[in-house]
Amino acid sequence: MVSPKYHIFICTSCRTNGTQKGFCHQKDSVKIVEKFMQEIEDRDLTADCMVTNTGCFGICSRGPVAVVYPEGIWYGGLTADAVEEIMDQHIEGGKIAAKYQI
Repeated sequence: MVSPKYHIFICTSCRTNGTQKGFCHQKDSVKIVEKFMQEIEDRDLTADCMVTNTGCFGICSRGPVAVVYPEGIWYGGLTADAVEEIMDQHIEGGKIAAKYQI
């Protein structure tokens, strides 16, 4: 069983029928997922971090949205730059990236 230190859930507006449409998807959340995965790989953190795309979290006005567990910290308005800051501050630094926290 995989037990990562961090599990990052990112809304990609995935629907039960498998289609992706909605606010987060329109705001390039799939690219946010890819950016998190790339940053994790580049930083050699694949054993410590897991990324999962999700359906809607219900706070579309704050999207794209991610939640980082085990702390349950919510981040919104995500961009590629935000991903780098979250990786620097939260995942590697152990402190909440307050600029993006919801």
